[in-house]
Amino acid sequence: VQLQASGGGSVQPGGSLRISCDASGFTLDYAVIGWFRQAPGKEREGVGYIIRSNGAVYYADPAKGRFTISRDNDKKTIYLQMNGLKPDDTAVYYCATSNMPTIDEYDYHYWGQGTQVTVSS
Repeated sequence: VQLQASGGGSVQPGGSLRISCDASGFTLDYAVIGWFRQAPGKEREGVGYIIRSNGAVYYADPAKGRFTISRDNDKKTIYLQMNGLKPDDTAVYYCATSNMPTIDEYDYHYWGQGTQVTVSS
């Protein structure tokens, strides 16, 4: 199983950014892709997840109303569209995979390298 997050960068407050997670080597057991983030000096927190097979999504509180998780038709690329970005959204964003629909990071067994998102004026 391989995961690779990409597309991070710097954006001004109120701006938008879409980051991607390329996934390969999956079996049906690992059917959930989650997004997490870790800001400097803070613990990692869940952003949301998508069930690859049917596209069902879940958003944690920080993401509700501003972020959207989606997938390509081939189900191998997962996107995190972030709108209305705030300085508090500055973090390294990670994608990971689990075999159950959960936002608990301890249930995610494979992790990709993160991509930095910086929101600053």
